[in-house]
Amino acid sequence: MPGSRVTRLELFFDLIFVFAFLNVADLVSAQVTAQSLLSGVVVLALLWWCWTTFASLGNVVRADHGLLPVFGFGIMAATFVLAIAIPQAFLNQPDDLTGPVVFAGAYLALRALTQIAFLWALSAAGRRRWTLVMITAPAVVAATFIGFAATARWWVPEENVVDVRLVLWTAALLVEYSVGLFLPYARWAVASAGHWAERHALIVIIALGEAVISLGLGPGQSDLLTLTVPVIISSVLGIALLAVLWWLHFDALLPSVEQAMHGTRGPERVTLARDVFTYLHFAVVVGIVGVALGLKLVTEAVATPEDENLSRPAVAVLYGGVVLYLLAGVAVVLRTFRRLRSSTLVLAVLIGLLMMPAAVLNPLVSLFLLVVAGVALVIVQRFSGARARARVKASIRAEERVVEEAVSAWHRGHL
Repeated sequence: MPGSRVTRLELFFDLIFVFAFLNVADLVSAQVTAQSLLSGVVVLALLWWCWTTFASLGNVVRADHGLLPVFGFGIMAATFVLAIAIPQAFLNQPDDLTGPVVFAGAYLALRALTQIAFLWALSAAGRRRWTLVMITAPAVVAATFIGFAATARWWVPEENVVDVRLVLWTAALLVEYSVGLFLPYARWAVASAGHWAERHALIVIIALGEAVISLGLGPGQSDLLTLTVPVIISSVLGIALLAVLWWLHFDALLPSVEQAMHGTRGPERVTLARDVFTYLHFAVVVGIVGVALGLKLVTEAVATPEDENLSRPAVAVLYGGVVLYLLAGVAVVLRTFRRLRSSTLVLAVLIGLLMMPAAVLNPLVSLFLLVVAGVALVIVQRFSGARARARVKASIRAEERVVEEAVSAWHRGHL
C-alpha cells in the first residue's frame, strides 16, 4: 500500500490518547517525586507501545477494511479502560476495583487483540512463520511479567509493592520494545513511508493538544483557576511555548525526515523508521507531556497568590521537558542525516543550566525565559538553514501539485 494515507479509523483511535496523556500528567502532578515521574514514564512507554503497534498494523493493511475495524474498536475500548485506570495503575484506591489488576488486564486485552489482528493480516499476506513468531513471543513474555505485577500485593510486602510493580512493568516494556531490534532480520517492510510519517506527525499533534488542555485546566479545580492577569499572561506564554515546539518539529524537520524515508529502500528503511519514529519520537512525546505537566504547575502557581515561585520539581519537569524535546530533535537529525544540529544542542544545554536559577524566579519569568529562548532558536534556524528549508518546501509543494493533479484527473475520468 505505498502512497496510502492515514484512515479516519486511525484518527478516531488517536483521540483516546488526548485523554490518556492528560491522565498521565494528572498522575504525576498530584505529587511530583522521582517515583511518580518514573511511574509516568513507564505508563507513557506502554501507551506509546499500544499506539505504535496499532500504527504498524495500519501500515501493513488498511485499518478500515475487512475485519480490521472490528479489531480496531475492540482495541480502542481496551485502550480507553487502560486510560481510565492510569491514576490507579500502581496503587489501589479504597472501595474501587483493584486498580493495578484492571490496568494490567486492559493492557493485556488490547495487546491480545492487536496480536490477533497482526497474525490475521500477516498470515493473509503470506508472511513467513518466523515473522509471526517474532512479533508474538515477546508479547507472551511481557504478559508474564505484567501478570506478576498485577498480583504483587499478594506476594510482596506492602511497602515494596509499588517499587516491585515498577520493576516488573519496566521489564515487560523492555521485552516489548526489543521487537524492533529483530525487524530487519525478519524481512519486515515499511509499506508506506508517507503513512508512517503522517501517523507520527498526528500523534505529536495529539500530545501538543493534551498540553493545551493541561494549560487550560491548570490544577483541575475551577475555583483555583481564577481569571486574573497573571493567569492570562501564563496562558499566552504557554501557547507561545507550544507554538515554538510545533515550529521546531513541523516546519522543516519532519518533512525532511519523511523525504529521507521515501528515498531509503530495503532493510535500511526499516531501521530508519524504527530508530527515528518508534524510539526517538517516544522521547519527543515524553518531552511534550513533561512540558504539559510543567505548564499545568505554572498555571496552578500563578492562580494561587500565596505561591511566589515554582517548586524545584516543577521547574525540573517544565525545563526538562523542553530539554528532552530539543535533544530528541538533535538525535533525529543525527540519525537521519548524520549531521549535528549544534544550535539546538547549545540551547538544550543552556536551558539545562537555567534550571537552578529559574527555581528562584517568578513562575511567569521562568516561563518567559523559555519562550524567549525558543523563539531565538526558531529565528536562528530559519535563517541559518534557509537554503535547505527552501528545498524541502519546494519539494513538498511539487509533490502536492502532482498529487492534486492525479486525483483531479481520476475524478474527471470516474465521477
